[in-house]
Amino acid sequence: MTGTPEGKAVLDAIRSRRVVRAVTDEPVAREDLETVLDAGRWAPTAGNRHLQRFVATDDPTTLRVLRMVSPGMLQHPTAAITICTDRPRAAAFGFPPDATGLHVDVGTAAATLLLAAHAIGLGAGPVTSFSRAAVGVVLRLPAGWVPEMIVCLGHPAPVTPAPMRARPRLTWRDLTTWVP
Repeated sequence: MTGTPEGKAVLDAIRSRRVVRAVTDEPVAREDLETVLDAGRWAPTAGNRHLQRFVATDDPTTLRVLRMVSPGMLQHPTAAITICTDRPRAAAFGFPPDATGLHVDVGTAAATLLLAAHAIGLGAGPVTSFSRAAVGVVLRLPAGWVPEMIVCLGHPAPVTPAPMRARPRLTWRDLTTWVP
């Protein structure tokens, strides 16, 4: 492999990051949560417009209610970051409500948040199965902010549940088609 030691460290982080579904009850330090949020602002966005918004919480009561309206939230996080799309701001830039770029921005933000959490030793996992309306109420979102994904955070538990089912390990070759 060619490249710099820093580049190798980034690739190592990408290869070692996993979705963490079992976390301890140790709170996430506010400084760590802010580090992850700061990394999120560096995620690439359509036209560098930053139409995504982050709503963070480490409040146990809010997290408990958030879990009640999020069937996909299997873990019991001690912090969570909800990635929202600011639809009025997107419309002001001329994006239609179903613009693909808005979802790409959510994905790049999520990937950046997940890698940042991993880099500082936190476990993280994305959740997309939730009631958007209920999450909006629980988090008291401003009008026009649409919750798209929740990134659950916590300290990884020493014992994790087994995967739901074993799958063969894919390589990049399994996922790639070369076009002449």
